[in-house]
Amino acid sequence: MFALACARTVADMAITPDLGPVRRRLGRELFTMVAGPDGPQNRDRIHNTPGPRWFADDRPIRQVHADASMFVGGLRALLLQSLHPLAMAGVAQHSDYRGDPWGRLQRTSTFLAVTTFGTAADAQRAVDRVRGIHHRVHGTAADGRPYRADDPHLLEWVHIAEVDSFLLAHQLYGAAPLDQDGRDGYVADAARTAEALGVPDPPRTEADLAARIAAFRPELHSTEAARDAARFLLLTPPLPLAARLPYGVLAAAAVAMLPTWARLPLRVPYLPVTEATGIRVAGRVLVGTIRWALAANSTADAAAEQLSG
Repeated sequence: MFALACARTVADMAITPDLGPVRRRLGRELFTMVAGPDGPQNRDRIHNTPGPRWFADDRPIRQVHADASMFVGGLRALLLQSLHPLAMAGVAQHSDYRGDPWGRLQRTSTFLAVTTFGTAADAQRAVDRVRGIHHRVHGTAADGRPYRADDPHLLEWVHIAEVDSFLLAHQLYGAAPLDQDGRDGYVADAARTAEALGVPDPPRTEADLAARIAAFRPELHSTEAARDAARFLLLTPPLPLAARLPYGVLAAAAVAMLPTWARLPLRVPYLPVTEATGIRVAGRVLVGTIRWALAANSTADAAAEQLSG
């Protein structure tokens, strides 16, 4: 009930008249948090630079990655990915996710935007940069095993955890959930980017995706680094006070999407059926409000560009 009340408080803005300035301000703040201060300029370059793209306008990957449900899916992906001890060791030892969490979010969102919507040349350059970073990331996990970020097996885990999370979030919170062909199409689209990053044989159907995740389960377990990351993401993110209530709804929605075998090792709260249902309703309200705000921001930027032109 608390989560639903929080979401409704934020969503009241969406149905109150004469709140255009509030809507645009909220949209700018959300967009800046995700895309960084250069977000509008980067968006213009990504979407408006002429040239062939990896994905046509009607491909499912464009529908999924453009939707506000990615806010929930991204959180769920981070939690799920942390359960692989070697992948988590790389993040803990080489990523400044505590000191600069929004910078990491902005880099990830820019990569997704460029590879999904940008020109093929820009997408390949983005992939090449990431592969160069991966080549330099290596070390030894707490259990003594060596790891490399460019290990195809670890890259596959990171990829399938992302794709599963983005797709599930879209089905639960997206504006237009995909049918079976669309879901298979999304997994196949995402495989294009995964192959470019070094995953040798990524899944190409929803059923194959589920089978790959099941095959990884014997390798997954909690570590102190994973539990620490979960606490940071869910309980102590660096947010202003006003943003903590809506963020809490997003975090609860992400946790509710985790399977039991992932929630228990991370020691995140168990959600009874009634509470999980309430969180899903609250999540839909809040994601809809985010979608409403971001649409206003995009429209305002487009109008400003026309006037300046």
